[in-house]
Amino acid sequence: MTRTTRTITAIGVALALFLLGGIGVLRRPTPAPAAPAPVPEQGRLLAATSGTGLAATVTSLQERLRRSPDDAAAMAALGLAYVQQARVTVDPALYAKAEDLLRRAAPAVAPDDASAQIGLASLAAARHDFGASLRSARRATAIAPYDGAAYGVLGDALLELGRYPAAFRAFQRMVDVEPGLASYARVAYARELQGDIAGAEEALEIASGVAPSADDEAFVWFHLGELASRRGAPRAAADAYGQAAGFAPDWVAPRAGLARVAWTRGDRAGAIDAMRAVVAELPLSEHLTTLGEMLRATGDAAGARAQFDVLRAQAALLADGGVNVDLEIAIAEASHGDARSAVRAAAAEWERRHSIHVADAYAWALHAAGRDAAAWPLVRHALSLGTRDASLEYHAGMIAAGRGDRAAAVSHLERALAMNPWFSIAGADEARRTLRELGP
Repeated sequence: MTRTTRTITAIGVALALFLLGGIGVLRRPTPAPAAPAPVPEQGRLLAATSGTGLAATVTSLQERLRRSPDDAAAMAALGLAYVQQARVTVDPALYAKAEDLLRRAAPAVAPDDASAQIGLASLAAARHDFGASLRSARRATAIAPYDGAAYGVLGDALLELGRYPAAFRAFQRMVDVEPGLASYARVAYARELQGDIAGAEEALEIASGVAPSADDEAFVWFHLGELASRRGAPRAAADAYGQAAGFAPDWVAPRAGLARVAWTRGDRAGAIDAMRAVVAELPLSEHLTTLGEMLRATGDAAGARAQFDVLRAQAALLADGGVNVDLEIAIAEASHGDARSAVRAAAAEWERRHSIHVADAYAWALHAAGRDAAAWPLVRHALSLGTRDASLEYHAGMIAAGRGDRAAAVSHLERALAMNPWFSIAGADEARRTLRELGP
């Protein structure tokens, strides 16, 4: 996975985890009972991996509301389904429909039902308004202090705001009150952020054992593939992506993963063909970025520009629909466009939240603008959790080289390549070139 794709994916991981679905975030999980609790009827633990499954959920809830127009639980569930459908279709108009339903549901659900507030928290997160997401999540936990999903969205918002100890405490509370697939998935991400890749894989393997549906199994196996990819194990990644594709043949994410594995194995033509098919079916930003970087690496500059142009057009569409896209703009422009625009966008996002991924994007934008000295404190923040991400180390190394710190540059670049020799389509080669230039 490329560095840009990795960050773009991380932006939406909280929403993806929530739509899935004790053990401790900071301690080893124990296997859950063989018979997991059923998914609530409201659909708020929605595992929407395939467009087909999501469309069926939306249709079913729409029909339910036609029969019972005042069914507040159905309103809340459909509002949440629209949030995920907007993500899948890149149609921000669906967010407005979701908000209408969720705000109508909020005063109408039972006094102890937090589903509407959970949905509003998820909607705000999808719009990248994590402050609003936090406020709705706190209302949800006040309404339903034993609802695991409420603590899930609370932790998600805190995580995106960079308030990691509080986020991990919220996840701990979630697994204490409602252990299950969504809890295990969050444990996996918390461990990954803290550099415990083996622990993250362990949590996902346990999640697989309690997955109530094929779509849930696909989600788990896909993320096992992502972890294998990030630790530089393409064979294990391919096996996991293949498992995910078997459980959810209509879901394109595993096929995108297999395309990236093909690239690492030297099958550039096959990788590009596979990514073209993925983009044709689902032109999400992470897929467009991957295809663009593949094309650029093979000398197709015009083809690469076309993908990045679509990416910018998508960002403009999302912004018009009320989604904050400053982080996406910063990432895209720092890597493929105007460094000054990247710095402006990253600085604006840094004013809102201090997550490690925003710090990394801001540092990389400053590096693109030739301001490596200003970038270095942000690099330290980006690495503060001990996350084992080769892209973070690569950025640290290039910024250290830019500020003339040879020892730090060599250390970070060597660490990046040791973690994953294929961490980025362009970055891995650049890391090797820079190490050669720095000399022994």
